[in-house]
Amino acid sequence: MTTPQIILFVLLFFVFVFLVWGRWRYDLVAFVALLVGLLAGVIPMDQAFSGFGHPATIIIALVLVISRGLSNSGVIELLGRYVVDPARKLGAHITVMSALAASLSAVMNNVAALALLMPVDLQAAKKAGRAASFTLMPLSFASILGGMITLIGTPPNIVVSEFRNDALGEPYSMFSFAPVGLACAAVGVAYVALLGWRLLPAKTTAAGKSEQERFDLADYVTEVRVPEGSPVIGKKVRDLDEEAAKGDVVFVGLSRRGRRFPGLARNTEIKADDILVVESSPDSLDEALGIFGLEYIGKGEGIFEDGDLTMAEVVVPESSRLAGRSVMSVRLLYRYRVALVGVARMGTRFRDGVRKLVLKPGDVLLLLGAPDSIQDAIGRLGLLPLADRGQRVVQRNKIRIAVGTFTVAILVASFGLVYLPIALGCVAAAYVALNIVPIRDVYQSIEWPVIVLLGSMIPIGSALQSTGSTALIADGIVALAGGLSPAWVLALLVVVTMSLSDVMNNTATAVIAAPVAIDISGSLGVNPDPFLMGVAVAASCAFLTPIGHKNNTLIMGPGGYRFGDYWRMGLPLELLIVVVSVPMILWVWPLH
Repeated sequence: MTTPQIILFVLLFFVFVFLVWGRWRYDLVAFVALLVGLLAGVIPMDQAFSGFGHPATIIIALVLVISRGLSNSGVIELLGRYVVDPARKLGAHITVMSALAASLSAVMNNVAALALLMPVDLQAAKKAGRAASFTLMPLSFASILGGMITLIGTPPNIVVSEFRNDALGEPYSMFSFAPVGLACAAVGVAYVALLGWRLLPAKTTAAGKSEQERFDLADYVTEVRVPEGSPVIGKKVRDLDEEAAKGDVVFVGLSRRGRRFPGLARNTEIKADDILVVESSPDSLDEALGIFGLEYIGKGEGIFEDGDLTMAEVVVPESSRLAGRSVMSVRLLYRYRVALVGVARMGTRFRDGVRKLVLKPGDVLLLLGAPDSIQDAIGRLGLLPLADRGQRVVQRNKIRIAVGTFTVAILVASFGLVYLPIALGCVAAAYVALNIVPIRDVYQSIEWPVIVLLGSMIPIGSALQSTGSTALIADGIVALAGGLSPAWVLALLVVVTMSLSDVMNNTATAVIAAPVAIDISGSLGVNPDPFLMGVAVAASCAFLTPIGHKNNTLIMGPGGYRFGDYWRMGLPLELLIVVVSVPMILWVWPLH
């Protein structure tokens, strides 16, 4: 093993460790790794930022803009309204929503498809009085499965296609992935609709009621202010317990002039301007404020006007400006005239100050403010509302032109008349010109952490290949197979790639595994396409954890899932995908 190979393997090891740890954002980890590789001399200086101009990076950015345009045109919301019927039985509802999610994910980014359908599903669950935890995970898994059908459905397909272009001189076409992807999606959707959701545990609220009995997205940890004249002034926090229990709220802490009393709060006498920490549902909180004479932070500071306030529940995606920051650091209240009322985090309790709490992807936030201010904050901060946004974003007069333009671009790219990035670029430009995607929203539509991740990882992947490091990994996998047939080596590659994708970003997994697939096929003297297809399928199928795919992270807070809930439904699905995909790949893409 040469010195450059040792350096790259050590670098890759630390990238893996930090991505799994999750302490720092994956784009920062990848960019620092790129800089280390450049300073160590294992990545050529002329290749330093080649990944940012790579076609795969450009295609992913354009697909995100186009996804915003399809959303803004109203086509998704209208589809949801026509298709979703809260009166359906649970199994039938999951079947319809899963099929719709898979279909949409085939023609747009699967994260965007989930973000659009999740509020629809939550509203259906609320109207039907059933647990959202039974429907959100099937919806997420189906959107991931649907992304495997076409080139633009998921980033791993784009990465694998462009890597094939670099290695073999020709990329995959728009529908090269369809035969295998359709088979996996069809079997996977059937599984989640008929059996998978039954494996999920029933969720309960903090009050011990099942979600079937009471639909609440979460119980929030909230900070409220004690104004002058409040009846709780002079009382101790523990004295409020009996009355609070009747209103289904719990007082869990107190702070005064920025100083918290975590251990002594129960015995602390309440004074005016104290901040009480409350755990409750939104409805219970509003009632408690009236009973105890409390008020939302910001209410007494002249920022809000009486009678002009509304609440909104939103989820924090990885691309949000709030991810990794606190609302105090972004000055949410004074810059956007919106207050963070409460935070719910994956069923986990916390005792940090709500406004100082560093927010994580998947957190559910309860916002308070005027309707226009909340909508402005949601858009500018990149948050996802958990309620149907209604007609405000629907531009019915632009649905036909939005869908038509996109369809024409896909057709001309599929027939090889126009290079795919150019065709997608024309669609994005048309959407901006027609104001389907306002110019101010173009850059907000792009998930920049993914772009930085991919732009940083592509030169690392190229260095792994040029130094022979991927050949060493390939030889190790072949040796591990112990002389078995190439079909078994393919199955092993699928399992290894799928396992990596469960604990690290699927785009990074595809960047690392694609050159390994080429080297394995070269070592065995067989067609490289089955192995590249195996990587594309496996990198997309991250069903065991909430961190392997962004869709799984998005549903964690709204569904009230815990880390260990995912494998219940995800493990049988991953095994099913391996059983279906390997024979299907070998049939569509023969080894010889």
